[in-house]
Amino acid sequence: MADVIPFDQRSGSLWYDGKLVPWTEAKTHVLTHGLHYGSCVFEGERIYGGTIYKLKEHTQRLFKSAEVLGMKIPFTQDQINAACIEAAQAQNIKDGYVRPVVYRGSEMMAVSAQNTKIHVAIAVWEWPSYFDPQEKLKGIRLDISTWKRPAPDTAPTQAKAAGLYMICTLSKHAAESKGYADAMMLDYRGYVAEATGANIFFVKDGSLHTPIADCFLNGITRQSVIAIAKAHQIPVIERHILPDELTQFGECFITGSAAEVTPVSEIGPYRFKPGKITETLMNAYADEVRGAKVSAAYG
Repeated sequence: MADVIPFDQRSGSLWYDGKLVPWTEAKTHVLTHGLHYGSCVFEGERIYGGTIYKLKEHTQRLFKSAEVLGMKIPFTQDQINAACIEAAQAQNIKDGYVRPVVYRGSEMMAVSAQNTKIHVAIAVWEWPSYFDPQEKLKGIRLDISTWKRPAPDTAPTQAKAAGLYMICTLSKHAAESKGYADAMMLDYRGYVAEATGANIFFVKDGSLHTPIADCFLNGITRQSVIAIAKAHQIPVIERHILPDELTQFGECFITGSAAEVTPVSEIGPYRFKPGKITETLMNAYADEVRGAKVSAAYG
């Protein structure tokens, strides 16, 4: 595996507080509130052939997440959309990943930070498949995390907030240490929730079953896959799923901007075999993201 260039040492430019700046000069202070108190939201977007897939939907969610955390983004949604395209164009990235991030600055260092500046940065880089291509084809292996997604009255679960990903990192690290690619998380009630950075689907008797997104993000890729499934006359059932029910499902896959549609072969003691429905949706999603005209493009 090739050495990964550290993200603070890459070349080119990124968009920072309204303008392009040299990548290595995009600095923030160590006492930034977003670092210490988690007052930070972000998005993960994909570029396919010069098109940022569902850019407007991602930007809308970014603004909603910021609103949930009480942060007013000092730009319009149109300006952020244009900035994402500008950042991608500056890096000459036709196929890659876009990371907008919004966070409170370093003017105040306490729990209360009403007078901090709200910063916005957008970085773009090349990014191939989230998982090893050969592993993805046969289905990735998931552990079952001991950490649970929190209740919506204990955390801002409908925001893509940086702080909510701490238990995801812990879960994925623990899974990787045991040889798994990722982990499935349960929610605070003990129902199946999602993977550490992706939603999850199961197949039973020709229908898709997926957890209700009531304490985790209703992912943009999740919504796309549900729409694609319905267009292919595949029934979609959104419901609470208990872990014991995993013995009843024949196929499983996860979805996300980074993960796309990735088959799953194992979740702890449960086994699945990537099949026709998973393959159909994986291929249909690939066709959509590489041919979508509803997103913003450049070049």
